[in-house]
Amino acid sequence: MTPSNPNASRTAVANAIQSAAEAEALIGHFGDVMASLLHILEEETQLVRAGRISEVARIEPEKADLARRYLADAALVKANGAYLARELPHEFDALRQQHDDFRALLDINLAVLATAHAVSEGIIRGVAGELARKAAPQTYAATGRPTVPAARAAQPISLSRTI
Repeated sequence: MTPSNPNASRTAVANAIQSAAEAEALIGHFGDVMASLLHILEEETQLVRAGRISEVARIEPEKADLARRYLADAALVKANGAYLARELPHEFDALRQQHDDFRALLDINLAVLATAHAVSEGIIRGVAGELARKAAPQTYAATGRPTVPAARAAQPISLSRTI
């Protein structure tokens, strides 16, 4: 059977850990990256909960860099998981536990961000509806009652989704 990605075996060999010292360094680096990323995520969560959304952009570059490093280290750990578990079982188990704790706090962060997104989207939709209602011409039907503006009469508004 041929691998679906011909470079996969070459990449795995290039990233194969050759010694216990390399394994310890990888586990240590990955743990440090997770701790740093967790600190940034906690700060982001607190800022969003406090409603200081504009300050979240300040930490975005660092968060993106840490996320990139996290993914790179996670790929290395995955590629060398059997070796790490065999050579450094206690350290590997501690890393696995740290990662489980990280995932739990990441889920909280994602829930806070999703809630903030839903609330802000609801506010934007409400404002757009109110603007459309006010912008619609106030006319009367043949019965003498005010007409209800059609939904297509709504004016589009601009929205920035950079957060």
